Amino acid sequence: MESDAEDTKSQMTQNPSTPQTHKHKKKKKKIPTVQATIQVVPDIPEKTPPLIVVTPNGTNVDFVGTNYTGEATTGQSCNFALGVLDKATQTLKILPVASNKIFRLQPMVRGYNYSAKEPESSVKEQLTGEEKAQKQMELQSRYGTKKAIRESKKLRSLKQEDGPESQKDLDAKIKLIVPNKEALESTESQISRHIPPFNESATTPQEAFPLDKIILTGEWDLLGDIYEHFQGGAEVSWDAFPRFVCHRIHKLQDIEVDEEKFKLSCIFSYITHLIKFKDQHSMDGISSSRTHRIPNLLFHKFSTMFPMESKSLSNEKTNLLISYVLVLTLFVDEFETDLTDIAKDLRMSAIALRKHYENLGCKLVRKRNVMFATLPVPLQFPQLRQRRQKRNR
Repeated sequence: MESDAEDTKSQMTQNPSTPQTHKHKKKKKKIPTVQATIQVVPDIPEKTPPLIVVTPNGTNVDFVGTNYTGEATTGQSCNFALGVLDKATQTLKILPVASNKIFRLQPMVRGYNYSAKEPESSVKEQLTGEEKAQKQMELQSRYGTKKAIRESKKLRSLKQEDGPESQKDLDAKIKLIVPNKEALESTESQISRHIPPFNESATTPQEAFPLDKIILTGEWDLLGDIYEHFQGGAEVSWDAFPRFVCHRIHKLQDIEVDEEKFKLSCIFSYITHLIKFKDQHSMDGISSSRTHRIPNLLFHKFSTMFPMESKSLSNEKTNLLISYVLVLTLFVDEFETDLTDIAKDLRMSAIALRKHYENLGCKLVRKRNVMFATLPVPLQFPQLRQRRQKRNR
């Protein structure tokens, strides 16, 4: 036993304590840099954008472009980032690009005869309203949903009716029409009063302002959003809707016939779109209507009926839009409507709104200290005040 202990001691003295292992720091791989020469060449003195040329050293390829200002000068519909893939470690790094400074360059091999066309600049000229609408219709027809494609086809058919060939046929038909004096007087009265189409000889309030002249046949399918929400039973945030609609949405529960329920819900939607269109073109209501989406077909119709002047609606077109809204409120309330809610939605006082109802031929009655607008038939409009011409002194 003593000999074994001595052997272990001798081994311990011969084998000193093992040294501690030190962790070696990983050396970062040096990324090879690319040496390139960059120069700006004013190829043609008359041409405003100069050419930017990037030539990597040791190659015969030039990267040429006119996008010397970078993508930051164009419309910022997205942000740019640079992806770097390391094949050795199979890692992908996404690096942000400072100030979206991206250049579009076209590779050109030296000695190859390219066409004399100038490289396209990314800073494109601003399109007109018609060109934007045409581009949008093409995109919808290719990549849009079925609903968007149907709306695009309807809008295209409306534009085809304004073509030169259809205009010739229309001129030929107009020559065969015998003018109706009563209809002309009614049209002149409609234009001068800024009110929707009406029937002055109507015997019922429903016929006084025909609903099919306000909401056309092809537009009812675009107004089913409230009906779908109501039928689906999903919770809807009614805060985005006008007060007039919110305080009368309960009427849909009392209607048992689906056709009548769909009709009333579409009128609610049409009132909402008209009020939001007015708010989108006014300084005091643009913040509350910025997120509201109007169907393309209806937006095109509203833009034609109520054209803008210097980014806002004129007084005449504003009065016409208000008249359309008030007529629809009469249909909702069975031709006896309270002025309180709709006055707040139109951002008007009740006194100012009374004149618009009277201009439609309505009579104002007071019940329980509340002012109501009714529509008696046959229609009787107030006489228009004619401006007196100043006498030449």
